[in-house]
Amino acid sequence: MKKCMCLATIVLNGLLNLNCFAADCVQGEATRIWTAPQTIRAGVPIRVMAVSVAEPVTEMLLTDPQGGTRVLAATAGTGGMPWRAMAAIEPLAGDGRYRIEARANGTVLACREISNGTTTREEPVWDGAHEAFYAAWIEQLFDGPAGEDVSFPSLGPALRDPERNFLHNSLGFREDGNLVATPDCADFPYFLRSYFAWKNGLPFSYRFCNRGTATKPPSCDAAIVKTDFVSRPAPAATFRALSLRLMDAVQSGNGRTGLASQETDFYPVPLRREALWPGTIYADPYGHVLVLTKWVAQTPDTPGILFAVDAQPDNSIARKRFWEGTFLFAHTASAGPGFKAFRPIVDNRLPPNDELPDYSLEQAGLTPDEFYATVYAMMNPHGLDAKQAYEATLAALVEQLETRVRSVDNGEAYFRKGGATIAMPQGTAIFETVGPWEDFSTPSRDMRLIIAMNVLLGFPEKVQAYPDLFLLTANDARQVRGEIEQLHDRLVAARKIQYTRSNGEPWELSVAEVLARKPAFEMGYNPNDCVEIRWGAEPGSEEYASCRRHAPAAQVRQMAAVREWFREARRPPR
Repeated sequence: MKKCMCLATIVLNGLLNLNCFAADCVQGEATRIWTAPQTIRAGVPIRVMAVSVAEPVTEMLLTDPQGGTRVLAATAGTGGMPWRAMAAIEPLAGDGRYRIEARANGTVLACREISNGTTTREEPVWDGAHEAFYAAWIEQLFDGPAGEDVSFPSLGPALRDPERNFLHNSLGFREDGNLVATPDCADFPYFLRSYFAWKNGLPFSYRFCNRGTATKPPSCDAAIVKTDFVSRPAPAATFRALSLRLMDAVQSGNGRTGLASQETDFYPVPLRREALWPGTIYADPYGHVLVLTKWVAQTPDTPGILFAVDAQPDNSIARKRFWEGTFLFAHTASAGPGFKAFRPIVDNRLPPNDELPDYSLEQAGLTPDEFYATVYAMMNPHGLDAKQAYEATLAALVEQLETRVRSVDNGEAYFRKGGATIAMPQGTAIFETVGPWEDFSTPSRDMRLIIAMNVLLGFPEKVQAYPDLFLLTANDARQVRGEIEQLHDRLVAARKIQYTRSNGEPWELSVAEVLARKPAFEMGYNPNDCVEIRWGAEPGSEEYASCRRHAPAAQVRQMAAVREWFREARRPPR
């Protein structure tokens, strides 16, 4: 059953059947029209978003009080279900009523009337329409061409951009002007969900969870349901207070809860395209969380892409594509990894698993190879072209390297501003701590980078090991493997990144050079080392000559003692 229909069975109060429009103007069952700001005011332009879970919206029309109708200049999302279309309307003239229609090939999918002074705020219920709106809002917030670098120093700039954020100042308080939005990895999906709840007058929930143990996933307390935004539009101070409490409460254990657990904020969903909407999270077994943002359809010339965004400890936000180097999947006793959705709030409670129509333990039964093959098949329903797939894998690694450039430079900025030597935690705490080490060190990111390098280096072998994935016979796969190896040698020499040395000068590295330095990244995560060491420069080389800062000897010994974790790309148990 499609997700849209599953969610609709939870709550869809107040919606009429799509084929039973009233004679005047009503919303559709599968399509809704949303406006921002929520209270229509004279002299204020209006943004309109139509969201459909039935079919793409192809046209939006505006009818004025005198009966004159015109087609609005609308832009449509390209990520698929839920489909969205957006348009802008100039301030309404006078006090008459205007009609907005969303259509598909001439058929009216939804209709909404507005006038100056009216409020378009909906019932405070997480129904199917709000879930679809949330997905469409997420996609728009982080959208951009497939080849574009979508990244921000923090979430704040994205939320303050009215071209991205449909809900920008939608309450009419100029509430986004000074909004502080600096969630880290674990906070990120909660901040997005609570922000959307704030703007739309919805309840919001979270839990206190532990981090689990080496043999047991995290467990959580009872849900805390907040209704601060429900009774009336809340000022930014109310949201800020809740978000501070929220970010103090949640941590990486919230996403790693067991797949069969009932007391969770998230529940696992089936591996089907219609279940993996933007806003779905991906929780990896080691505590990192990504938020899905967009599907890009496969074409004859390009493979399909599944995009997600994540937040780093330094609060930076970056878009990434699905692949083994970013979406880590493994079965461990300490976590329940995979794609998960927020557990909805129904009548101020979070329903158990047996009341969730799209709850699924499918991911629990898959090996890592089966998991990745299943998702790649969703992304590429017509099969993978080996050359295209290799180039997409290389592009994903380059994205990861460019993200690391920003992360390392953030550490350099700390020292340029006079920051003192950063204390290094002991043992596994290097992966999970607070303070400057969390902000500027990169052990988790560098372990993922080493895994990503291994994936790229192992790609030719993968073609031969899994010929069915690439629609090849065993004999063809051997030949294609050789072709991919030649392509690899050529492209990694041509693709380059650039970082800034300690003396302020740029230094360029080819991907081939980075791959050759893979062992250096096993001890390149300490921000107390100069940037040249962190990028694997050889002592005595011209590149290394500008290095002026070294980690304390005791920290170097400590890194050497745990180097095996990185060499084997194996996160230690807690």
